[in-house]
Amino acid sequence: MATVELSFSPLPAHVRTARLVATAVARRSGVDESLLDVVRLAVGEACSRAVEGHQLHCPAEPVRLSLTDSADRFEVEVTDNCAPGAAVPASPDGRSGGQVMPAGLGIAVITGLADDVEISETSAGTSIRMSWPSAGAVR
Repeated sequence: MATVELSFSPLPAHVRTARLVATAVARRSGVDESLLDVVRLAVGEACSRAVEGHQLHCPAEPVRLSLTDSADRFEVEVTDNCAPGAAVPASPDGRSGGQVMPAGLGIAVITGLADDVEISETSAGTSIRMSWPSAGAVR
């Protein structure tokens, strides 16, 4: 089982880098070419949500990205180090950070893109784990 870990400061510009790294590792892990755009979009959404939460609640803390390939799965975990729920900032009217999209929309997008999604909240923050089938071949 090979794992690539990436920590980045919570700046929107770094989300693009996270997407590129995830796509490259997914390709190397044997994820089908037809799924690479899906991986890129899901990772971008999860990282964008974490960056938004960090900017509002813990801007000095890095966002963490872990990419793991096993025998038959490619797994991505995006972890924020903010208080639970902080990566999904919501205003009293239920909108994300006062923005136009509802807070739960990002999770719905991720759930629609990933083969399997698990969201965990701990006292340290929120983790979004996503996975897709892979050939498991490390070249």
